[in-house]
Amino acid sequence: MTLLFWLIPLLFGISFAGLGYMLSRALAAGAEAYSGAYAEDTARQFEDIFMFIPPRRIAELAWAAAASAFVIVFLLTGSLTSVRGVFTGGFFGVVAGGLALLAPRYLLNFLKRRRLARFNVQLGDVLVSMSNALKAGFSITQAFESVVGDGENPIAQEFSVFLQQTRVGMSFSEALTSLESRVGSEDLTLVVAAIETARKTGGNLTEIFEQISSTIRERLRIERRIRTLTAQQRLQGIVVGFMPVIITAALMVVDPGMMIPFLHSGIGVAVVAIVTLLILCGALVIRKIIRIDV
Repeated sequence: MTLLFWLIPLLFGISFAGLGYMLSRALAAGAEAYSGAYAEDTARQFEDIFMFIPPRRIAELAWAAAASAFVIVFLLTGSLTSVRGVFTGGFFGVVAGGLALLAPRYLLNFLKRRRLARFNVQLGDVLVSMSNALKAGFSITQAFESVVGDGENPIAQEFSVFLQQTRVGMSFSEALTSLESRVGSEDLTLVVAAIETARKTGGNLTEIFEQISSTIRERLRIERRIRTLTAQQRLQGIVVGFMPVIITAALMVVDPGMMIPFLHSGIGVAVVAIVTLLILCGALVIRKIIRIDV
């Protein structure tokens, strides 16, 4: 009887341990496969902007950010003293960790937008330079080479890849199409269309480049004007959005005895979730209002 009394819990323990081991192995395999595919895809996109980061390093940074976010959010919203606190902190920690796991992709999108903005700014001056080169008797390929030799990154990098593609056997039109799809600039699309039209119909590229350059500069001037007029609204949105976070952090320092039980309670977690949702909705509304396409 005594042996049976100890045998049943032992069998249950062995079963749960085996189940936990198999589940952990399955999760580890899935996480490894996901991080590998995600890291390789992100690394290829970083290479498109001439940033060569090994996929393994991207995966390590992503998991480090996810682990840090999980620990911080768990300590803020959960507790190890109760089952409810463990589940609450674990749930919000997993959500925060999942979002932090995509941190390299967020950084990539930010760098792409900044690089594209620099490319568009440089394109206006480059078109004038190419127009002057064509007036001096250069061919269109030599005009591109002059930009690569005298220009600044990122436009010199993209034009250099374009020239390399033409030298290894790709046709001029295909290389232009590849350049257009790789950069993703609407202004460059206009330039590519002008070059293709001029090559087929024999138009005057120098005048076309000068007109496109003038159009780009005027559009950039209007965009800067819009950003100046909406700067106050953007600042208000940032201040209002970060104010609850700053107040919460200040109260945690001033009176942690009041804030920690509140954040660990069900009502506190619900309030934090609702406030976060309202802040995100407000940020999206403000972004929609102040984002004006030119």
